[in-house]
Amino acid sequence: MKTIFNMYTNYNNNMSKKQGLTVKKSNFSEWFTQIIDKADLADIRYGIQGFIVHKSWSIRIIKQIINMFEESLEKEGHEPVLFPLLIPEENLKKEAEHFGFLPEVFWVSQKGANETLNKRLALRPTSESAFYPMYSLWIRSYRDLPLKKYQSVTAYRNESVTRPFIRGHEFIWIESHDVFETHEESLKQIKNDINIMKNIMIEKLGIPILSFNRPEWDKFLGAESTFAIDVLMPDKKVLQVGATHDLTQKFSKTFDIKYLDKNGNENYVWQTCFGPGIWRIFAALISIHGDDKGLKLPFDIAPIQVVIIPIISKDNNSKIIKKCELLKNTIGKKFRVYIDDTKKTPGEKYNKWELYGVPFRIEIGIKELKSNFVTLSKRYNKTKIKIKYNSLENKIEKLSLEMNKILLNDANKFLKNNLRNAKNKNDFFKYVENGGIIKATFCGKENCAREIQNYTKGLKIRGTFYGKNEKVLGKCIYCNKSAKKNVYMAKQY
Repeated sequence: MKTIFNMYTNYNNNMSKKQGLTVKKSNFSEWFTQIIDKADLADIRYGIQGFIVHKSWSIRIIKQIINMFEESLEKEGHEPVLFPLLIPEENLKKEAEHFGFLPEVFWVSQKGANETLNKRLALRPTSESAFYPMYSLWIRSYRDLPLKKYQSVTAYRNESVTRPFIRGHEFIWIESHDVFETHEESLKQIKNDINIMKNIMIEKLGIPILSFNRPEWDKFLGAESTFAIDVLMPDKKVLQVGATHDLTQKFSKTFDIKYLDKNGNENYVWQTCFGPGIWRIFAALISIHGDDKGLKLPFDIAPIQVVIIPIISKDNNSKIIKKCELLKNTIGKKFRVYIDDTKKTPGEKYNKWELYGVPFRIEIGIKELKSNFVTLSKRYNKTKIKIKYNSLENKIEKLSLEMNKILLNDANKFLKNNLRNAKNKNDFFKYVENGGIIKATFCGKENCAREIQNYTKGLKIRGTFYGKNEKVLGKCIYCNKSAKKNVYMAKQY
């Protein structure tokens, strides 16, 4: 932990006066460190390790991502709630046999100057133990079902290693907790959860995802099955950005959540929970699309979609500014537009907004003032074009679609080039050295998975591909015993 903190502190002390990134993205770890500072995403100097100050640019992006998920959840029948941050210790202990978060919990044990609480209160590591005691009070009849609630909050875990937006003591996420009469409804909800992830991650954020049914030993404790969403980061490690869990009736029996059916019989409910990891989605977004110049933000989530740069001339200063304001008032009805009329040079402004990932930059100087055209720079492919004033709005709309397509295509190409099918042991160990995701036959035994992880220094079985029945041929790629399934393996964060 001190190493990471010192790395940031030394960087801030030594490099803060330099403009832009000083390393290439190929050095991903240092690039990630610099982009967080240089693009004004966070400040880790708050004084408590593992807790960061989220700065305005990151929060504005994160709010857009949260809005996307909230709209999708509500469209799918979920209602927003907000549960207390504190959870009674007995609630956590009641479910401890299921999910074992106790070692990761932060506790509140005192109030005021010196008054000790009669019972400890936990900062929520996740909220099953907050929601489900209330569900046992709210649900009485089949008429109360389905019950689908969500909240967008921070959670707290005593992680052994932290890094901003990837793993922290405090992180942002959304959690939905759903209740049904039947298991079939739960399974349908899981499919819907994964579709929400696909629609937002792929269609809106341009990030390809892989959905896996986690192995038995790596599922959410208390769940019958865990279905997780992974993305491949630039250093060829995977980052889990979300998961949905089939809880069956395990939690309903623990927390006594029952309903009377149409025949007057009492039954335990069936449950699911879904957690889009907003923090990690943000980390994936800036990492996968970013380049040596800085961020590349998809159009829909960019806090500023179009930045206008006045190219000041002493004789035409007021006319140029007026032209910029007129343009902003016109296209600002449809897009998020900002005029950078600060005293920095045009070059400094170009570098800043490239670093911040603003999709489009419009330059207005004497030439643009005297003509019916503007110069528009595209962040995603670093090209400039001339556009007529009266067609600018339609052109930006078309270019935004082009941009999203290019970002997704580039990310898909990277994933495809680093997703390998190991047909024999020689292939397997060659691919381990190259990094990325490896598909291979597997015996299904946990001890074999542990041996693979130890031998390869971190390669973990992510699971079987969700929703796809793949034909299994041959023997386990590692132990040479009969193969039971095709699995996907990778090193992880």
